[in-house]
Amino acid sequence: MKPARNHRNRSRWLIPLALLIVWLGVGGALGPYAGKLGEVSTNDQAAFLPQSAESTKVSEAQKAFEDGESVPAVVIWVAEDGKIQPDQRAAATRALKTAADVPGATGQASPALPSDDGRALQGVVQLKAGAEDGFETSLDGIKSAAGQVDGTTVQLAGPAVTQTDLSDAFAGIDGILLVVALGVVLLILLLVYRSVLLPLVVILGSVFALGLACAVVYALADHDVVRVDGQVQGILSILVIGAATDYALLLTARFREELDAHGDRFAAARAALRRSFGAITASAATVALGLLALLLSDLTNNRALGPVGAIGIVCAALSALTFLPAVLVLLGRAAYWPAKPRPAEESGPATEAAADAEAVPGRGVWKRAATAVDRAPRRVWAAALVLLLACAAFSPLLTARGVPLSETFVKDTPSVAGQRALSEHFPGGSGNPAVVLAAADSADRVTEAARGTDGVASASPVTASGQPGAGEPKVVDGRVRIDVTLKDDADSEAAKETVSRLRDTVHRVQGADALVGGYTAQQYDTQETAAHDRTIIAPTVLLIILAVLVLLLRSLVAPLLLVATVALNFAATLGVSALVFIHLFGFSGTDASVPLYGFVFLVALGVDYNIFLMTRVREEALRDGTRAGTLKGLTATGGVITSAGVVLAATFAALFVIPLAFLAQIAFIVAFGVLLDTLVVRSLLVPALVRSIGPAVWWPSKRIGK
Repeated sequence: MKPARNHRNRSRWLIPLALLIVWLGVGGALGPYAGKLGEVSTNDQAAFLPQSAESTKVSEAQKAFEDGESVPAVVIWVAEDGKIQPDQRAAATRALKTAADVPGATGQASPALPSDDGRALQGVVQLKAGAEDGFETSLDGIKSAAGQVDGTTVQLAGPAVTQTDLSDAFAGIDGILLVVALGVVLLILLLVYRSVLLPLVVILGSVFALGLACAVVYALADHDVVRVDGQVQGILSILVIGAATDYALLLTARFREELDAHGDRFAAARAALRRSFGAITASAATVALGLLALLLSDLTNNRALGPVGAIGIVCAALSALTFLPAVLVLLGRAAYWPAKPRPAEESGPATEAAADAEAVPGRGVWKRAATAVDRAPRRVWAAALVLLLACAAFSPLLTARGVPLSETFVKDTPSVAGQRALSEHFPGGSGNPAVVLAAADSADRVTEAARGTDGVASASPVTASGQPGAGEPKVVDGRVRIDVTLKDDADSEAAKETVSRLRDTVHRVQGADALVGGYTAQQYDTQETAAHDRTIIAPTVLLIILAVLVLLLRSLVAPLLLVATVALNFAATLGVSALVFIHLFGFSGTDASVPLYGFVFLVALGVDYNIFLMTRVREEALRDGTRAGTLKGLTATGGVITSAGVVLAATFAALFVIPLAFLAQIAFIVAFGVLLDTLVVRSLLVPALVRSIGPAVWWPSKRIGK
């Protein structure tokens, strides 16, 4: 008997050891891919236009008018004293010819043109698109050549400079963001666990999951199956680390509870995995399917985030359900060293007659919260509702009309400074014209129609020399290109309104078959497409969440209740965010994609904590009834879910290290929304509503009593 028992005992160690070895191999072989995604990512904003928009069609068609695909860099000279002199203008034109020959330039440059106030000059140098090292070297060469004009200060603006600033903003994202996020998570875990080994194990599991996710995404991006940019790359890191840590917190808390109950580490691991599996897989499915709903978007960067984020969530759940249990089995109680797990408090079912503090199981703040919910559920949920509705009342203040270039970066950059100088002395749309493509035989009529449009400063067909108005129009495939300079800044609301009017005007020219594109049109189309996407994707995400919850809880009332509460939490978060963005951050607008991203992340991730709570409530209610199950579920999960919420909020807050308004806005919305959901919705509103509704919350199931 002893040899058989010893063999059986030894065989129990094989599975966890094998899983550990596999994950160590994954970490060793695939870990480096977390730092290699930049090799297959692109920050070319033209690659992320609405797929079916008019501006996208123009972007593709206008390539035929260029010898090779190019990106303009605008050079601005401002007189240091008085007005620009003739010799300075001549020197600037010579400098532009020199700049046109720097490495990476196409050889094409405009002459230096004076501003109406006579205090500035501007010229355009075309750079070759798709350079492996970006435009930085070319821009340095252009600025060096332009600096030869005495008595002037030189600045650069335009798409090439903006693209370079974006690349600089994402430079080192692999290292900086990971270090900040992992450092914050490690600190929180040390405070939560008060142990040394377990936080390191959780962090290691997150890193392994991220390495696996990045390797899969790298392979898909390398074969053009998915598209990755710096934003998607940063969000992937945050999603994986946050989700993997949340799942680990739930599993380790349950393992500790089962270890106290069973004593045997193997039995504890089996019980913890069995009882956490449904919650973790349902949570992962909710987030992954919610992210995949982004595939319904017409914006390419939204479509890119969907599968990439879903891959990350699946890898996070896989790590939490395989690597972590294996390590917990191997370490046993040593995982919590030097803390000593205390035996779980024994508590029987609560009864109506015992509606006092002693009838509520648990200890500390969560016992007090459960007592308040038990004694006055209507008062608790009414107060929580009033708070959330008051916050939600400000949500209409959050406008998703886009962020102007001056606010795209949270610190001053060359592109912002250059655009500021350009706008001070030239029409706001200089350097970023609207592009009109029309039939060649209607060029004059379309040009005149464009010039007569309110908000247009000038309009001229592009000639064979590549410059507007300098000869006969260049005809390609029976079409001409007309560059239209707008009076207002290219990224302003006024400019977008001008583009809308310009489209109406040129579309009415008979036989012209005119299309309007360019930077401002792209921004306008992105804004319109994002608004359309929200009307399709938001209901789809809610239906996905509802379906998952119905399957998990085998109920209709509870899932509807949870979906309604997370939707209300999102509206409240938008209200607070609107006030913070306007009065604290100083943003005049919100990126068009922010509400949709915020919705998908916050609703899909926010429902996680309600899943963790309600699966435990249902488990306890099946045994002790709805009232006792609600109180036991709240006290048993209170600490771990709050810790998970703080971890997720902290990981998203790490996005603030990337100096972009878009990511700062996403970071605040998700971080604040998760904390609001964790501390108010999941801790007070949902338990109080369940306590008030009673067994009817599980309808149509009749297995659970009072």
